[in-house]
Amino acid sequence: MSGHAENEQNHKKMYKYMLALSALGVVYGDIGTSPLYALKESFHHAHNISLSQNNIYGILSLIFWSLIIVISIKYLRYVLLADNKGEGGILALTALVTPRTDKHASKRKNLIRLGLFGTALLYGDGMITPAISVLSAVEGLELITPVFSPYILPITIAILIGLFSVQKYGTETVGKIFGPLTLFWFLVLGGLGIYNIIQVPSVLMSMNPYYALQFFIENSWNGFFVLGSVFLVVTGGEALYSDLGHFGRHPIQRAWFFVVLPCLVLNYFGQGALLTHNPLAAKNPFFLMAPHWMLTPLVILATLSTVIASQALITGVFSITMQAVQLGYIPRVLIEHTSEKEFGQIYVKSMNQILMVACILLVFFFKTSSNLAAAYGIAVTTTMGITTILFYLVARQKWRWSRAKAGFLCGFFLIIDLSFWGANLVKVLDGGWVPLAVGLFIFIMMTTWKKGRKLLAERIRGDVIPLSIFLEKLDTTKPYRNPGIAIYMASGLKDTPYALIQNFEHYKSVHEHLVFLSVVTEEIPRVPQARRIEVNSIGHGCYTVFVHYGYMERPNIPKELDQVKIGNIHLNPLEATYFIGKERLFATETPGMAIWREKLFAFQTTNAQDATTFFQLPRKRVMEIGVHVEL
Repeated sequence: MSGHAENEQNHKKMYKYMLALSALGVVYGDIGTSPLYALKESFHHAHNISLSQNNIYGILSLIFWSLIIVISIKYLRYVLLADNKGEGGILALTALVTPRTDKHASKRKNLIRLGLFGTALLYGDGMITPAISVLSAVEGLELITPVFSPYILPITIAILIGLFSVQKYGTETVGKIFGPLTLFWFLVLGGLGIYNIIQVPSVLMSMNPYYALQFFIENSWNGFFVLGSVFLVVTGGEALYSDLGHFGRHPIQRAWFFVVLPCLVLNYFGQGALLTHNPLAAKNPFFLMAPHWMLTPLVILATLSTVIASQALITGVFSITMQAVQLGYIPRVLIEHTSEKEFGQIYVKSMNQILMVACILLVFFFKTSSNLAAAYGIAVTTTMGITTILFYLVARQKWRWSRAKAGFLCGFFLIIDLSFWGANLVKVLDGGWVPLAVGLFIFIMMTTWKKGRKLLAERIRGDVIPLSIFLEKLDTTKPYRNPGIAIYMASGLKDTPYALIQNFEHYKSVHEHLVFLSVVTEEIPRVPQARRIEVNSIGHGCYTVFVHYGYMERPNIPKELDQVKIGNIHLNPLEATYFIGKERLFATETPGMAIWREKLFAFQTTNAQDATTFFQLPRKRVMEIGVHVEL
């Protein structure tokens, strides 16, 4: 017995290490490939920063303390604690801090808008990350031979297509492949750093924050705007938080402190050591820090690693897409679960395709990693600032921190966030408008869908009657009752489903057993099975059924209804008939939303995944009742 327990304990420990290794491949790819371009962009000619020793040490100091403060302290020490039943990301954070009472309705709306805007900006960032990561690595081919120059863009696009093609196999499979390779990548980063630091060991003095302060004093505003490039070293922080549900807090923390952080610091300092005795290496310090014989394998390894780098944002986008669908902010899409052990590991085909097309267009439009770097940062710095504000509210409301404690910590983080944000503002005209435009577009799509669904419910409500009145009508008219069970899907159960009214008016009969089913999405990731189903008898052979899901769960109605007791019979979901209302929408001048938003909402509704597929209903048992609605 003790031997069995020991084996089980060893198995659990091994699983934890494997999870940390997978987290390394999925979560830290973005941060792990920043050495390819971050220091190079910091000395970009647009900043007018000379390659003096003080400037090199100053930028290295800024990089070191950015990694410590933003990633190690803000995200890994504090923000990851603000999980919503194990799930992370700005939408999960928003759900934690939005009060539900009518007294705070206005505050709730503002907080939701703030969280939604931060979420929308992550989509813009998710489009740039794969493009800049892969492109920066492939550009290393030019250092081997200029022959590759005309083929940089085609090779980049081919790699991106391959990357998005493997997403359907799931995070767990991708992580198993990417994890060991990423571990090797980080060890190479650290090894290259040590190789160069040995030649100029004094570069380690850059850990002293005095050099960062001196850098700002000597370079004034030019030094401040360099922060826009320094920020590239921490751009994966928000994706790290979004990927929390894929792996959990502890594997992510272990991977960072034992592997990622030390290897990154060594590599950045190694690049700085190279620049102190070879300023000409500033054109591409990462690749030039390697011995010449190592250049070709390093370019190949870097290219593979940048493919992995894109994984953090891609999986993060999948997570926030599922959360947004379940919380009612975007139309229904097909979501596939790819792991039996880790529920948060999912694949969203439609979003995967959109990201792939967007990345390819960005590569065509910007053409070089330096041009993409000019567009990179403004969206994610805004999201990081919003995360800090929402985290303050979590600390005050949920953890009961004092105003002084929460204010001091979050105020410090916000100063850092705003500094990076201000330095990135100059990028807006150079391409930063792209992720902002994408974020604004998605924000409009989200708010239009949410408001449109509410408006649609109001319009239909005018043509329906309260359920209690319909039940009275059944009692007085005593219509013919068809044998069997009819399940009417409805968003709420105060009013009679429109499909039932249409059926009753046309056929003057109803089924023997009527089930009014409403799916309730709660603002928690998962609902315990014991609370999943709620059945109530309302007389006349009628029942209300509420099926509760968390925002990270995909509904499967037949599975939940199997053997549920309706009256004196056990329901067989494959023999019941499901009735669903199908709306055809028309934009009008009737007060509600702007006409262009009504047309947008009608388009969203037309292209949303049908309810039959989304709820996994048996297609042959579903009847759709159409209705025309003027918005």
